[in-house]
Amino acid sequence: MSDTLIQVKELNSYYGASHILRNVNFEVKRGETIGLMGRNGMGKSTLLKSIMGIVTPRSGDVFIMGQRSNEKSIFEVAQQGIAYVPEGRGIFGNLSVVENLQMAARPGTQGQRDWTYERVLETFPRLKERLGHGGQQLSGGEQQMLTIGRALMTNPDVLILDEATEGLAPLIAREIWRICSMIKDSGISSIIVDKNWKHVTQITNRNVILVKGEVVYEGTSDAVHAHPETLLQHLGV
Repeated sequence: MSDTLIQVKELNSYYGASHILRNVNFEVKRGETIGLMGRNGMGKSTLLKSIMGIVTPRSGDVFIMGQRSNEKSIFEVAQQGIAYVPEGRGIFGNLSVVENLQMAARPGTQGQRDWTYERVLETFPRLKERLGHGGQQLSGGEQQMLTIGRALMTNPDVLILDEATEGLAPLIAREIWRICSMIKDSGISSIIVDKNWKHVTQITNRNVILVKGEVVYEGTSDAVHAHPETLLQHLGV
């Protein structure tokens, strides 16, 4: 079984004539949690969408579990063990909490069923109190919990979180970070995008910074904390 779950090689992605990702190399190993950082508009979401098959790269390659996935559809990428929590959440507002969760339930790529309906509700007690509520009736924080819970119901090998806590109240954001830490401890690999680098680096093993669609820095969380000037230069924090 390969240790590398996702590998991106010399990736170039465009929106029309706009060159967004420029020769990006990026990888995710088994059990690894990665922080993907950069100012707004630097290509973070485009990289995630290129991995998921939402954006088709102009050149370069994306490999998932060792298989080239450039031409695969989004559902085929998901079937390879990649779960995506997009910015904006993407829940089904006309379905109840129960329906949102149960529609996603399936074993993982190795037949694993570690994340059951019961375990998700234990992890998100707030959702347990709102099982009959429609997705549109939930607060922003509850919707984010539902989206993460729904992703976990697929028993993924890799969980991708785009803007994990954007727009959430501090109390709810802390709960999301607690859950991210729990997911890491469960052995699921993760890619986390969030503007709060301090919280991100408390969880991640490794961090990648994008500037204008190029990888300008890659290092451990300890290295990031030891060299705050790097963050000041590339993130302005």
